[in-house]
Amino acid sequence: MTKLKLGIALGSGSARGWSHIGILKALNEKGIFPDIVCGTSVGAIVGASYVSNNIKKLESWVRTLTKIDIARFLEINHSFNGFVNQERLHHFLHAYVAGDSVLIEESETQYAAISTELATGREVWHMDGPILEAVCASMSLPGLFPAIKSQKRWLVDGGLVNPVPVSVCKALGADIVIAVNLNGDLIGRHYNAPEQSSAPVKVVKAGGPLVNKVTDFMVEYTGSLFPSVKSDSQPPGLFDAIAGSVHITQDRITRSRLAGDPPDLLIAPRLSHIGLLEIYRANEAISEGEESVRRLLPEIKDVLELV
Repeated sequence: MTKLKLGIALGSGSARGWSHIGILKALNEKGIFPDIVCGTSVGAIVGASYVSNNIKKLESWVRTLTKIDIARFLEINHSFNGFVNQERLHHFLHAYVAGDSVLIEESETQYAAISTELATGREVWHMDGPILEAVCASMSLPGLFPAIKSQKRWLVDGGLVNPVPVSVCKALGADIVIAVNLNGDLIGRHYNAPEQSSAPVKVVKAGGPLVNKVTDFMVEYTGSLFPSVKSDSQPPGLFDAIAGSVHITQDRITRSRLAGDPPDLLIAPRLSHIGLLEIYRANEAISEGEESVRRLLPEIKDVLELV
């Protein structure tokens, strides 16, 4: 008998995406290795690191991240096309995800990343070519990262059209698909009052007075990264508002896509307490990823008896 192919769809979810590391790690420890890995946004990052055999390096690095480290990634350039320092970002991707010359088709494990064509809203599947180009396109969350130009198209975050890419796994030949939805418990969550920030954190400033003024504005309203005590009458911070809007959109799209193309098994880590930019909470996210696999282990074994 021909062995059935197992695919895993790693969903979008910003800082919560480090839980993908824990999920893959826990599955591997049980002798479960996917034949096909498809990822959207942060799922594309972790998936690319996994198929490039850099996942242990990525885990070690993200576990050491602090708020200060994350702040160093933030700046505003003169074109105002994003808040992330592209040089630092490229160094991170090159060191812990894949090299510039690594091609998707060279991977022993099938891989695909999903992005969105900005002009048309069409879904784009990256199944060959430079893996870092695919990752950058898939993770280009509007407002944080600049759009990526590829084949005369401007591409942005794949979470806008396919947050949990089950359909891509099946199109690549997966007979059984495990999907990971990082955003299932976000809508309707109760926000706790943030703790008082112990010390101010400075963001890198990259230009003249206007650029620095906008950078200061960004820091002031980045409530998820630089929390301060606020009353109920104050409006959400800039990134809280962006995050809430993205959550609503992706929740609605995810529900619709999964209803029309359901996976054989759905893993949904409990991550609503981790905010959009709280990338320094990797230890919590990874641990919850591992735990989410343990909770579903009987169902996983039942599904994978066919593999």
